[in-house]
Order: sequence, then C-alpha cells, then structure tokens
Amino acid sequence: MTNEEIRQYLEEQSESKFQEFTSGLIPGTNNILGVRIPKIRALAKQIARGDWREYLEHASDASYEEIMLQGFVIGYAKGEIEEMLSHVAAFVPKIRDWSVNDCFCSTFKIAARHRDRVWDFLMEYRESEEEFEQRFVAVMLMDYFLTEEYIGRVFEVWDSLSHPGYYRKMGVAWGVATAYAKFPEETHAYLSENHLDDFTYNKAIQKMLESYRVSGEAKNLLRQMKRK
Repeated sequence: MTNEEIRQYLEEQSESKFQEFTSGLIPGTNNILGVRIPKIRALAKQIARGDWREYLEHASDASYEEIMLQGFVIGYAKGEIEEMLSHVAAFVPKIRDWSVNDCFCSTFKIAARHRDRVWDFLMEYRESEEEFEQRFVAVMLMDYFLTEEYIGRVFEVWDSLSHPGYYRKMGVAWGVATAYAKFPEETHAYLSENHLDDFTYNKAIQKMLESYRVSGEAKNLLRQMKRK
C-alpha cells in the first residue's frame, strides 16, 4: 500500500467523536484522525504480511495513527532481532506520547525471545534526555523483564531514570506497581530503599492500592508506606 492509500483508508475509518475522545487522553498531540486501535492493528498485520520493509522505508509521520501504524508493523513483522532493532532505533525518536509508546512496547513481543540483546539495546536509552525515550525503557522493562533473572536489575534501572517529565514518572510508577503483583517480596524491599522521587513513589503505591492483584493485608501495609 502507498502512503496515499494508507492515508485514505485511515481517513475513511476515522470517527469525529473518537477523535475528540482520543485528543482528550493525549494532550498536546494535534494530528489525531480518530481511528480506533483495532483497525490500525488490522492494517498493520496486513502490511506485515507483505513488503513491510518497503513500507517502513517510506512511511508517513503525518498523523498520530500513521506513527502508531509504524510501531505495530515493526511489532508484527518477521525478521532477525538485529534487523528489527534497527527499525526500533529509527522509530523511537518518533514517539511523542504515552499511547504510541505503550502500544508499541506491548506489540514488540520478539523482545521476550531475545532478552539479553534487547536489554543491551534498551540501556542505550537509559540516560537519554528525552522523556519518552526514558518511558520507552521503563515500559519495555515492565512488559518483558519482570523475571527472576532480571528483576533486581530492573529496579536498578527504574531507580536511575531521572527525566523530570510526568510521563517518565508515570511509566516507572506503573512498572513498580506491576512488579509488586509478580514479585511482592522483592518489590517491597525495593520500596523500603530506593531513590524514587516522592511523586513517582506515591503513584506506584497508589497503583498498588488500586490493583485487584494485591491482597487486602498487603494494601494495609502499603498505605502506611506512603510518603507525606
């Protein structure tokens, strides 16, 4: 499909009310057409079955949906890990909102089969000065590295991400809360000794308190651990 055909398809699938709804969820993003995520995913799968390399080489960045589409195509395409990471490296600078970031991370499932290599790749962004590059690291660690082998290192990296932006902080908080559900003892120990700023720390606690995967007894203890 050409960029023109893709754009025409997306415009045909757009909904004005959904555009307004999405714009409210992603403040600061002004190029939203209003296409539902499942429709973008379906198009991405179609492209990934064809000449996806040609598509990525010439893909348009004109709208939120077109950037989201690129992320999905990278996630669904079949290729060797080094080739796929080269496409990820070209894509990451295009991430300018939490939605594109988080949808891409959850779709790049090849990461689970190549954790050692992907870990090294992610560490290249650890000290980035870009907010969403640090969120990219935080969410990828949450999605693919909450394992016995990596959990200690994951805490170390989350602890070191220092961009002051809201979305970096929320990404780390989300990750810590998710880790608590899988590794409660290890996460509790981390919560007792960490370098998280107060906002991120308290947001993590809040997310744990809202989680149905955390016991009532644990929640009582967590309430006492909130910072004033």
